[in-house]
Parts: sequence; C-alpha cells; structure tokens
Amino acid sequence: MSGTPHPPSSPSRSSTILIVEDDAALRRVLERALVRQGYRVLAAASAETAYELLASEPADAVLLDVQLPTMSGLALYLALIHRHPALAGRIAIMSGDAEADNVRAWLQNNPCTVLKKPFDLRQIIEWAKELLDASDRRTGNG
Repeated sequence: MSGTPHPPSSPSRSSTILIVEDDAALRRVLERALVRQGYRVLAAASAETAYELLASEPADAVLLDVQLPTMSGLALYLALIHRHPALAGRIAIMSGDAEADNVRAWLQNNPCTVLKKPFDLRQIIEWAKELLDASDRRTGNG
C-alpha cells in the first residue's frame, strides 16, 4: 500500500508568515526556507506593501526587517499591532544593528523577538515552529 507522501515536519495547518524585507535575495532565501517547512509565505519589500497586504491576506506571524526604505520596521510594527492586535507576540524583528541605541530603547517599550543579522536559517525556522506549532496545539485543544 502506498499512501501519499507527507511533507517533512509540516505544521498541522498551513500557518501564514509575512516576510517584510527590502533585500530581495534575503527575502527569497527566507521565503524558500519557510515554504520547505510547510508554511504559507507572503512577502513584501516595503512597510507600505506589507500593511496593504495584511488588509486582505491575514498572517499568523511576521518577520520584519528594521531597516526598510521609507518607513522603519519599528514604526510598521506599531502600526501592525494597532491594526491587527492578534499579531502581538507574533512579530520578530530582524536587525543587523540590534544594539543600536534607538533599537535598544524601542525594545524596552516593545518587547519582541529579535533575530540578529546575519542569522542562521535554523533560527528563523525554530522561531516559526515554536510560535506557530505551539499555537496550533493550543487551538486544537479548543
């Protein structure tokens, strides 16, 4: 009997992750890595695009670059939490300069996961699994 093969370690339901990263190459790498893990991925190169995208496509989690072209990822974080309160605790910021004074000061008032660049893709996958697979188990218990 040969059944249909199951993708390796896929979440019980297809959780959606929004990646907001202006570096196209890095955005594609993150997208591929998360899709391989069974997640549905939305991608945006700017804060404005991400904000508009979330109006029509809900996401379960957001990977957010701090340095974006016209609006900082930190400002977008606050806008997203205001508009989509369910995303609180489900946004990780990616920063090459997480020790910068403005980022450190911001984090004191807005604690969230920080993924320091350059990062290992395993860090991203672990963050997604811990966050999304744990919430899948919680919602499954009803």
